[in-house]
Amino acid sequence: MTIHDFDEIRPYNAEEMPVVFEELLRDRQFNAMMKGFLPWLPKGIRNGVLRLLMKGIRTPQDFQVRFMKPVVKLEIWKCTKGLTFGYPEGMDKGKRYLFMSNHRDIVLDSAFLDLELYNNNFVKTCEIGIGDNLLIYPWIKKLVRMNKCFTVRRGLTAHEMMRSSMLMSRYIHYAVNEKDENIWIAQREGRAKDSDDRTQDSVLKMFVMGYDNGNGNDNNIIEALKHLHIAPLTISYEYDPCDYLKAKEFQLKRDVAGWKKTKQDDLDNMKTGILGKKGRVHYEISPCIDDWLDTLDASLPKKELFRLVAEHIDREIHSRYKIYPCNWIALDELKGSNDNCGRHYTEKDKAEFDKYIEGRIDKTQTEGFTPDRAYLRERIMTMYANPLRNKLICADGSADGIM
Repeated sequence: MTIHDFDEIRPYNAEEMPVVFEELLRDRQFNAMMKGFLPWLPKGIRNGVLRLLMKGIRTPQDFQVRFMKPVVKLEIWKCTKGLTFGYPEGMDKGKRYLFMSNHRDIVLDSAFLDLELYNNNFVKTCEIGIGDNLLIYPWIKKLVRMNKCFTVRRGLTAHEMMRSSMLMSRYIHYAVNEKDENIWIAQREGRAKDSDDRTQDSVLKMFVMGYDNGNGNDNNIIEALKHLHIAPLTISYEYDPCDYLKAKEFQLKRDVAGWKKTKQDDLDNMKTGILGKKGRVHYEISPCIDDWLDTLDASLPKKELFRLVAEHIDREIHSRYKIYPCNWIALDELKGSNDNCGRHYTEKDKAEFDKYIEGRIDKTQTEGFTPDRAYLRERIMTMYANPLRNKLICADGSADGIM
């Protein structure tokens, strides 16, 4: 395999970066977007500044460090109460990993990770899987490919999906083992709207289907997964900026037959996720699962192996959630109790969170939409309770007494 086998989905390589950058500067929609950021600068001066910033950038990782690092740091300063980061003691920072995480934000999940990998002296940031449903303008597709993104195709027929999954799987194996890159990818297609994060078997199957060990034995699931060095990653938000949009989606799906999100809905979610307040944010990497995979019986049926691997990744993610007072408040409300008041939150915390929830429900009120306030409240509370439920189940092995 060569890099050009993946031209339709891969990030740009070094020699392509200057050419694509000039194409961006000539793009009308890109210039309109940049004018929104820097309205006081004329186009010629603005593009001159961008060209100056581009000097010395040879690779997509250079682009991330020069352009994206300051943007992400500003995002953390403006929209969070701080980002904390943890990883296993002794983790080899020079080794390549596939970071497989729960999915909280369309844009920021991988951006925050890249910043923390850089800040903590990992040799490489990540290449990022991004759905092509979000690449609604040519300039967006060019910009994300400059930022180490590869394309995950959506909305395909069964035949097209098989071909696309095979190509992506082959590319991921190539990127980790030939290009020497880390990969970030979500554990499922799309975000879990109720924050009940579960690894989809289909994602694991996709990882395996493109593996070739050169000996014609490419159906060895354990060997194929070890080839990617999967390290589960847990993302915890104190507040989800899109909580009210997700709750509104639940009501629309309940009340409107055949309702589906539009491209504008995706853009609204992206904008809200980036600009909305998140409170405290925590990222924590679990140990690479390679050693654990060696404990499995390779002769088990494929379905059973995929189930065991998915459950292990889920346990690693769930056990590392950072839990905040709002999670305990939400769980108690859904149980109809105040069991954890005084231990994990105060009456003041509860009053503030209640005010927050009512404000979120108010934001769903738009033309043509009448909020079912009780239903929306239950949906939002479930989003905040589920990470805690799953962490407690990891701790005691059952859901007894949780809900």
